Amino acid sequence: MTGRPTGPDTAHRTARRDGRPTRRPTRRTALLLAACTALAATVSAPAAAQPQPDHAARPGAAALQGVWQMDGYGTYVTIDGPRLRAYETTAVSCLPGSLNGVRESGPDAQGRVRFAVPGSARVTVAPQNAREARLSIQDNVGHRTLHRVAGLPARCHQDPSEDPRDARAVFDVFWQTYAENYPFFAAKGIDWAAVRDRYRPRVPAGTSDDVLFAVLREMIEPLHDGHTKLDAGPGHQYSGVRPGTTLPSTPFLEQVDAAIGANLGRDATLHRWAGGALSYADLPGRLGYLRITSFNGYTDQDDYESDVAELDRALDAVFTRARTSGPNALRGLVVDLRLNGGGSDPLGLRVASRLTDRPYLAYRKHARNDPRDPRAFTPDQPAYLRPYQGPRYTGPVALLTGDLTISAGETFTQALLGRTPAPVRIGGNTQGVFSDTMDRTLPNGWKFALPNEEFLTADGRTFDGTGIPPAVRVPVFAAGDLAARRDPALSRARSLLAAGRAS
Repeated sequence: MTGRPTGPDTAHRTARRDGRPTRRPTRRTALLLAACTALAATVSAPAAAQPQPDHAARPGAAALQGVWQMDGYGTYVTIDGPRLRAYETTAVSCLPGSLNGVRESGPDAQGRVRFAVPGSARVTVAPQNAREARLSIQDNVGHRTLHRVAGLPARCHQDPSEDPRDARAVFDVFWQTYAENYPFFAAKGIDWAAVRDRYRPRVPAGTSDDVLFAVLREMIEPLHDGHTKLDAGPGHQYSGVRPGTTLPSTPFLEQVDAAIGANLGRDATLHRWAGGALSYADLPGRLGYLRITSFNGYTDQDDYESDVAELDRALDAVFTRARTSGPNALRGLVVDLRLNGGGSDPLGLRVASRLTDRPYLAYRKHARNDPRDPRAFTPDQPAYLRPYQGPRYTGPVALLTGDLTISAGETFTQALLGRTPAPVRIGGNTQGVFSDTMDRTLPNGWKFALPNEEFLTADGRTFDGTGIPPAVRVPVFAAGDLAARRDPALSRARSLLAAGRAS
């Protein structure tokens, strides 16, 4: 299935200043678990599966029993009794994947069944009719459409024609997975077929792990995509990144904290939640400063429900009636995402719901779903922002972003583009990676990830690759500024809000 990684791994670790680990993949978090077999070097559609007879679905457990093909995502799902299993496939491979759940509750009156997935978010499957269902992952936005089929593809039952751990088989599964699912080859100027022709001769039988890792890394490095990852064990790990991005180190983070503190002022008290991933300070002139460095991993329980509870606890403390209405309400709010490594999109929408008093379209998303056509996608799924039913801040917002605003930090930024009044964006372009990741395992056990979705604005635009640009471009954590404890982006935001020019 997919996870929600946090872009470059180092950037994500900065979100948890208390050192606690974060759970396995959300929308953008760790790497994978699935697998595949066998060879081939041509792109072809998955083997056609025949639909089952169209009988009326009933809201009972039997309505979901059987085999389902997911629209996009290269995945088949089986539901057998209380168990849910996923099979991750390409035209040349099929092996059980990481999505293995056990029924936790249901079916309810609508036939929905919820499955617990060890180490990951819960999954709900809801029948739409006899031949279609929807699969939703608790910490993802939207759903995946399932179509009932007669059975798994034949390749799921066949022995591979050669040792699936052989370097050539590993190469073929890796290349094929990208060929069938990666949407951005044209935008990146990459001829993926030419990549295969160039690199496959470098992987004869008996190729060492060191050479194979180097080849696979070289294949995807020119994509400069923060949602591309390869993990072959200690010392053999790669995460893509946009050129010019400086990944944070401990000394860098200490300098950032010092610069921000100096520019908040000596009288500002920074209140912290979620191990420091969420913080807030009241500033002079009835301004507020809200810093969010992650959209997941907020508690020791490290599950989605605990994240929601801790986030709500922080937001309730920040967005009080005194700050959101009346004579002493905030005149402006700075939201700092410059070190946001990502996490779960629904948590971003949960924050955004405290910043509006009207519903509006946050964004739309779709996934690539034709192995032969990189511009064919699943139907768009809209994500609407609905106002929180409680105190909300609806005044001017200054949004601080930079190249370490990654993944869910970017979809949160995108969700605020339709806000009224629109936030003034200050700093630099975000990293430019929005999709959930497809998290996979190669036949030799190595793990890798790639994006397969686009997040769209109301007018159909994506910011993949370039990132969302600022309206006011200001250096973000430049070495000279940090050495002098200056924060020009924060200073500009405070100045614009104080002058009433931030919308």
